[in-house]
Order: sequence, then structure tokens, then C-alpha cells
Amino acid sequence: MSARPRPWSPGRERDAARRARTAVALTVLTSVTVMTLDAGTGEDSPVEPARSAASQVFGPLESGLSTLSAPVVTGVDALVNVRRLKSDNTRLEREVATLRTELARSEVDRNRLAQYDALAAVSEGSGFRLVPARVVAVGPAQAFARTVTIDAGTTDGVRPDLTVVESGGLVGRVLRAGAHTATVLLAVDAESVVGGRLAESMELGYLRGSGDLGGDGLLHMNVVDPTVDPEPGDAVVTWGSRGGGPYVAGVPIGTVVDARASAGDQSVTARVEPFADMSALDFVGVVVGPQRQKQRSELSRVAPADATDPGGR
Repeated sequence: MSARPRPWSPGRERDAARRARTAVALTVLTSVTVMTLDAGTGEDSPVEPARSAASQVFGPLESGLSTLSAPVVTGVDALVNVRRLKSDNTRLEREVATLRTELARSEVDRNRLAQYDALAAVSEGSGFRLVPARVVAVGPAQAFARTVTIDAGTTDGVRPDLTVVESGGLVGRVLRAGAHTATVLLAVDAESVVGGRLAESMELGYLRGSGDLGGDGLLHMNVVDPTVDPEPGDAVVTWGSRGGGPYVAGVPIGTVVDARASAGDQSVTARVEPFADMSALDFVGVVVGPQRQKQRSELSRVAPADATDPGGR
């Protein structure tokens, strides 16, 4: 038979509360007593043996835990550092790519501004009225091998058989023209023939292209008078065509590299290096007539937006 629970009474609750308060008071008093003794006696403290015993027991355990946790902490730190370095490296690569792009654009803009200024000087100094254009493609057209496409056409006044120049000199002639683009036959094309004149002696000749670009893209000039001996360094200019087409007179073509005579047909052929770099054409001008006012404002159509900016050209 189970014991019956004792009935609740106010006195019993008061006894329990009194015992709890007494236990708390004794605990606090004991703690204060121990701290007082420890602080007042220093190394001779009666608590010192207990402290030493606890140190001997828990010290090795604490050291072992530190040794075990050190690789983990180090690994976590290393992982965080690797992630941070990867993030920094990605950011730096993006910044470098952006700077390279800006630098390349800046160089191109500077080159184009210089070409624009030189082309404007050609127009102002020669009396030619030019339609400025940029080379937008290089490639064959019809049976011709050395042609370029420019971004100006009939709507700009460009038509076939007009002279094309750049700041250095003659580029070629317009082969055909569309509304907004035109194909230019380069003077170095093997099918190209340009009437030329030695600036020093005024002797005439015909220049034909070799079909090559760059350093090997020389012109071959057959001098009309076989007794003429062109000298290296002699300048050659266009002799001109009736009505100014396909070539106007007086456009610089290049300089004589050397000359040789042929005993068979009693002819003299000079090799001429073009002034224009046919493999690096960008800004060109199509001669559409005599000079007129505000020519430079026309050229600004294809000039960089801010010609005064040192980053532009």
C-alpha cells in the first residue's frame, strides 16, 4: 500500500525557502572567505595546493586540445586567405584588362588624330577638296588583288575614277562606289598603272604595282626617255590625267630606290618605294574637286569626337 502524500501547508513552504536561502548564504560566504585567504597570503595561500592539483590535471588536457585544434584553425585561416587572394586576383585581372583596352584605344585615337591633322594639311596645302573616309575592309574585288573598302560612297560625292590619297601620298583610285561605301584599287596592285613624273628632272614614266604590300610593295617605273637615269632618292609625283581622273597631278607617289637599264629594249626601269604605307591604311581622302572653304569642318566628320583630348588623336 503506497504512502499517502503529506498535505501541503504554509509552514512547510517557509521551511524550504529558509533552507535555500541558508545554502546560498553559506556558498557566498565560503567563496568570499577563500578569495580573502588567497589574496592575503600570496604563494602561501591554503588554496594553492588545490590550484596546483587542478593545473596538473587540466593543464595537459588544455595543451592537448590546443595542439589538436591548431591545424584546424590554421587550415581554416589558410582557406579564407586563399579565397581572398583568388577574389583579389580576379579583380586585378579585370582592372588590368580594362587598362589595356583603354591604352589601346588611346593609342589608336592618337594615331587617328595625327592622320586627320595630316590629311587636313594635305587638303589645305594642295588645293584639293577631299572627302575623308576610313578603311573598313581589305580584300580582293573582281579580278583585282589589292583593294580596300572605305566608308564613303556616292552620297558623299565619291564616284569611280577619283584619286585617293593619305597623309603620306598616293593610295590609289576609286574602282567602284556604292551609296555608302567604295572600293579602292591600291597603286601597288599588279593591274594598276599610274602616270608619274620625276620631280627633279620632270621626266615622265609609268608606274606599275608589284602586287605586294609592306616592305616588298614597290612600284616599277618605266621611264619614257631611255637616256634618263633616275637617281636613288628622286621623288616621284603623279603626272595627272585629263579632267583629274583617275589621278590628279602633283600627288607624291614615292622615292626611287634604284634603277637599271635594259639593253634589249633600251628602257630604264626604276624601283619606287611608295610614301603611303599600304598595309596600315586608316584615314584616307578622296579627291572630289578643288579646295573650298570650311574644308577642315568637313574633315571633322570622321575625326575623333574630342580632338583636343590628349587621349585622342
